[in-house]
Amino acid sequence: MFNRTVLFYGLLLVVIIVVVHVVKDDPLVSMKLHEFDQLLEGKGGLLISAVVSAEDIKGTYNPEGEEGSEQKREFRVQILPEYSESIRDRLKTYKEKINPALQYDASTQSSWLFNAFWNIFPVLLLIGVWFFILRQMQIGGTKAMSFGKSRARLQQEGGPKIMFEDVAGCDEAKEELEEVVDFLKDPQKFQRLGGKIPRGVLLHGPPGTGKTLLARAVAGEANVPFFSISGSDFVEMFVGVGASRVRDLFEQGKKHAPCLIFMDEIDAVGRQRFAGVGGGHDEREQTLNQLLVEMDGFNSNDEVILIAATNRPDVLDPALLRPGRFDRQIVVDSPDLKGREEIFRVHTRNVVLSKDVNLSLLARRTPGFSGADIKNAVNEAALMGARRNKNAVDMADFEEAIERVTAGPERRSRAINEREKRIVAYHEAGHAVVMHFLKDCDPVHKVSILPRGRALGYTMHLPTEDRYLTTKSELLSRMTGLLGGRVAEELVFGDVNTGAQNDLERVTSIAHRMVCQFGMSEKLGPLTFGVNENQIFLGRDFYKDKDYSDEIAFEIDKEVRNLVDECHAAARGILETHRDRLDALVAALLEREVLQVEEVKSILGPGAHSESAGEEENQPVEEESAAVTEEELAEDSSEPPDLGEPADSVSEGPDER
Repeated sequence: MFNRTVLFYGLLLVVIIVVVHVVKDDPLVSMKLHEFDQLLEGKGGLLISAVVSAEDIKGTYNPEGEEGSEQKREFRVQILPEYSESIRDRLKTYKEKINPALQYDASTQSSWLFNAFWNIFPVLLLIGVWFFILRQMQIGGTKAMSFGKSRARLQQEGGPKIMFEDVAGCDEAKEELEEVVDFLKDPQKFQRLGGKIPRGVLLHGPPGTGKTLLARAVAGEANVPFFSISGSDFVEMFVGVGASRVRDLFEQGKKHAPCLIFMDEIDAVGRQRFAGVGGGHDEREQTLNQLLVEMDGFNSNDEVILIAATNRPDVLDPALLRPGRFDRQIVVDSPDLKGREEIFRVHTRNVVLSKDVNLSLLARRTPGFSGADIKNAVNEAALMGARRNKNAVDMADFEEAIERVTAGPERRSRAINEREKRIVAYHEAGHAVVMHFLKDCDPVHKVSILPRGRALGYTMHLPTEDRYLTTKSELLSRMTGLLGGRVAEELVFGDVNTGAQNDLERVTSIAHRMVCQFGMSEKLGPLTFGVNENQIFLGRDFYKDKDYSDEIAFEIDKEVRNLVDECHAAARGILETHRDRLDALVAALLEREVLQVEEVKSILGPGAHSESAGEEENQPVEEESAAVTEEELAEDSSEPPDLGEPADSVSEGPDER
């Protein structure tokens, strides 16, 4: 690479020198032939030197005609080749009779070849430099001369293949895609009955659930050519390049039929057309139009199937989703309990596990985790075991890794003064006590006042099962539990601080959604408000009005405030009733800093979950991680407190301070 760089700059320097030499002003005085004849006759000056070629005469002369004078001028006379012989004879006569000191070279060899080369050389050099630059761009992968060519990558035969057995946690999606595999293996099986395979399959779901992995597994199972490309690969600074690449992509697919074309993040080019701002030509829309034509243009006999993936199906153009283009839309959602256990088995194949590792328990501990989250947790556990010089990864490593993924790394080195440590302890104990005595809250699993991530402390509550619906009472209980920390501070210290910011943001968000989206307000009834305002495109934000009046907005604010006040009062009542248990839990936290579920139960005694859970509540399989907590953490942890509090003291994570 270094030699190529040196060569490039060397050629560039030569080009600059040649150009400067060609375009610079000629210092020679252009002299007419008759003026040179006068010099040879001894008139108009004294000839000092001369060089004769087939095309011209160059030399110096003294215009004053005095021998020994320092005044000299250079001249150049253009002549025809046939005159060079007579000029040579006249220079010889001039030296004998007029100026014996004349220095001249009367060689009459033709230099036309040299002159022709000198005139052509700069052009050849520029062409060479241009080809060198193009060569370098092609080596670097830019391919300057093939902007319209598709950048789809063809999976090489003989390389590692992903099979369906390597994909876990999405059995329904795999069943849907098995038909695609069967068609690619035996197209006649479907065509003999007049059936047509779907031309396009759209995989959509949350990030990290395995959409790309599924597409690779389909290619591996079918053993057919597999083209992969990203939606952003069609976007280019040149107009028309995206549409050209779409055409080239499908041409390549037809040449390798039967084959699969996988387009990841299709929302980069498939967004709904005309957002409402601007006008004229839109390169992205032209690319989308070409994609629509290509998908609807080839028939099932082409044996080319397009599989696309996105986590934003709501922004795609309706014309792209209609039957005939994407005939099937497969949801790849977060895995359930069984799926999580299968994913753990897949990702722990090459991990040395201790005998105490229970994958079923780990699956119960991680509801809401995607496949990518589980993979990250397994990798963190392996790294943690290696860091501690263990021969195998044990259950303690997995528990620490899950907490690390959920709430961030532990920060034992962070120094907190005794006053703030006591405030944090009462805050987290307030969460734990309120949740312990609320039936619709998830059971408390762990309470800690050790800083983790950006949080000063956290209370982890774990659901006993996967849930897909949430009742109004459960939402109110969740809000009450979130307010427990703030209420405990008010009750004990008579003052509040900035630590509860994250809790308040989440409580406000839940209350607002209950009123405006879930229709859980008794006064406003089963209506939704503000749905049309949440448009994806900025232009529609400008041109869409609110779908409710100012009076309704006032009522919404009142209902949200009433819900929060109701939960605040409920939390205060619980803490006042169980003040002795709150103080006991704080004393244990200040002494041990981290309390597990058994320790919390021994201090707080029977709670609201004791009757419903019975003896099963003491079993470790009931200790699960919160499914909703991580989503709310990602949404509500971006802003620092308003009063200049350091950013790492902001409440984050699962019910944390």
